[in-house]
Amino acid sequence: MKDDRIPRATVKRLPLYYRHLNILSDQGKSRISSKELSEIVKIDSATIRKDFSYFGELGRKGYGYDIQKLIQFFRKILDQDEVAKVALIGVGNLGKALLNYNFIKNDNMRIDLAFDTNKQKIGHSIGNVHIYALDELEKTLKESGIQVAILTVPASASQQVADRLVDSGIEGILNFTPVRLNVPDTVQVHSIDLAVELQTLNYFLKNKS
Repeated sequence: MKDDRIPRATVKRLPLYYRHLNILSDQGKSRISSKELSEIVKIDSATIRKDFSYFGELGRKGYGYDIQKLIQFFRKILDQDEVAKVALIGVGNLGKALLNYNFIKNDNMRIDLAFDTNKQKIGHSIGNVHIYALDELEKTLKESGIQVAILTVPASASQQVADRLVDSGIEGILNFTPVRLNVPDTVQVHSIDLAVELQTLNYFLKNKS
């Protein structure tokens, strides 16, 4: 689902809601208020109600939210019934960790292919994922039909590899490099800079007041 009215911050919170609603369902809970959900996900209840309001009337005043109905709704919104295949570019320490993890708690998402320039890694597998030579990137991606890639290459190579991903038909990039990628508007980039995240955390720890 794509709706320009829905803020990016709201979209980023949807998987968090979905995960915790499933946990509540497994615990046998059938309904929940925005206040109760707020205490669990650590997001204020007003934000939760506003997030949900973008999708219509998901709850009832005085009753709260039916957990199973929310799960079914968000499952559809997040395409949880379809398996999303992902390509990993760069099998360094972080890449290896991601391959070994491979979204083990998500039945609908998995890394299917990996690419690297290291000849000692090419042709082998990590976590049952075959590692291809980076020279085979365009051909292999086009044949696979994969539309999402995780980028864990050195910063110096990130833009060049991103350009090749775009040429290969990739529409979404999860960028673990510190470089701000220049891509067409049709390609979505979500950047995760671990150093920045840790520095931000450290700042808040030192300025608790």
